[in-house]
Amino acid sequence: MDRRAALVAIAALVVAVPAWAEKTITLQQAIDKVERDTHGKVLSAETKHFGRHTIYRIKVLTRDGQVRVIEVPAEQSGS
Repeated sequence: MDRRAALVAIAALVVAVPAWAEKTITLQQAIDKVERDTHGKVLSAETKHFGRHTIYRIKVLTRDGQVRVIEVPAEQSGS
């Protein structure tokens, strides 16, 4: 392997995103998703841990005046 090929291979490893990072969302991303999906106003949000799993519990005031609690898993499948 020549020097250029070695540098390209190393660069590819450095910029590669780990598989787990592609499937996990942050609390802010979960809030943004709930706002988009409900067109409502987020009243509060919290993170809950259940063993190895994380759930975001987001309380939202919907357009029709209802308060709903929506749970969003941090681990997203198919993302």
